[in-house]
Amino acid sequence: MLSLGCQLKPALPRVFCWIWAVMGKLQSKLRHSTYKYRPDGLIEERVQTKASQEYSPAHVDTVSVVAALNSDLCVFGGKDKTAVAYNWRTGHVVKRFRGHEREITKIACIPKSSQFFSASRDKTVIMWDLQGSSEPREQLCGHAMVVTGLAVSPDSSQLCTGSRDNSLLLWDVGTGQCVERASVSRNLVTHLCWVPRESYVLQSSEDKTIRLWDSRGLQMAHVFPPKQHIQTHCEVSVDGRTCISCSSGFEGEGCEATLWDLRQTRNRMCEYKGHFQTVASCVFLPKSMALMPMIATSAHDSTVKIWNQDTGACLFTLSLDGSGPLTSLAVGDITSLLCASFYRGVHLLRVDHSRGLELQEVAAF
Repeated sequence: MLSLGCQLKPALPRVFCWIWAVMGKLQSKLRHSTYKYRPDGLIEERVQTKASQEYSPAHVDTVSVVAALNSDLCVFGGKDKTAVAYNWRTGHVVKRFRGHEREITKIACIPKSSQFFSASRDKTVIMWDLQGSSEPREQLCGHAMVVTGLAVSPDSSQLCTGSRDNSLLLWDVGTGQCVERASVSRNLVTHLCWVPRESYVLQSSEDKTIRLWDSRGLQMAHVFPPKQHIQTHCEVSVDGRTCISCSSGFEGEGCEATLWDLRQTRNRMCEYKGHFQTVASCVFLPKSMALMPMIATSAHDSTVKIWNQDTGACLFTLSLDGSGPLTSLAVGDITSLLCASFYRGVHLLRVDHSRGLELQEVAAF
């Protein structure tokens, strides 16, 4: 371990997207309800789901976050203070990583590598290498409160971190040094993501806003119009032209995802309403999966929804009744992963276009 002190402490061909719903303790019995969207928009058709194969859970407590490392592997962390690299094809744990003193809150993978970062309630960020030892490769400390945002630059040279201490820090990945710091009053960071091929970082906040930061000097470039509820998560499209954020809420009030224009007016383009509790995560689905652009959302009402990105129509809903709040989604390439973590249990889901759009559970961990 490198100790660096306080500076470093419509029917299509058969195409699948795999979805992990990752949780801590596996429940033996879960009720599954899936609904297909009808073109008239008035009626939903209930679809029976098949029994799934069960595997041993990888964590001993709640899983809080998951990320795709490559087409075969995902990494998730949780309250048991460990990060786990998991092979979704075989259903086996590849490696466990221990080093945090409290719950892991975020994970960010370095593209096209075996390395990833984990953030924690212990105020630190740790860099790990799947090909190396299980010991931390590097530890970054600089925040005064829990770290709630991680974003790796497109060229993998920089890491941006955010916290409930209202600050963003920019780190040099090679040296482990903090090179920039910015702070905004009441800006309790909930998520960070880097805009592809750009120097900008998108950030969601508990002050109900979405901010765009220029990493060159870590200056605020734009603030989107505030929403009515806390913004829990944000994501940028692969082409860097649009972004989505999602809101907290209760009994259908709030509980939506919002599509924003990043390049032109940066105004709201579409809203996706249909969840009944806080929407915790939102992702763009690969465009090659369907003729229409789609997004997916996950919420504390134990559902995953797939939406038509352009019209806002809900195309499919999967409800895992009794599984607890869903907390995070992550997408791999078009043949690999869409990951979601729940409060208890682990579920592997599949988006199938061979007979029209369906969302199916195929395994439980």
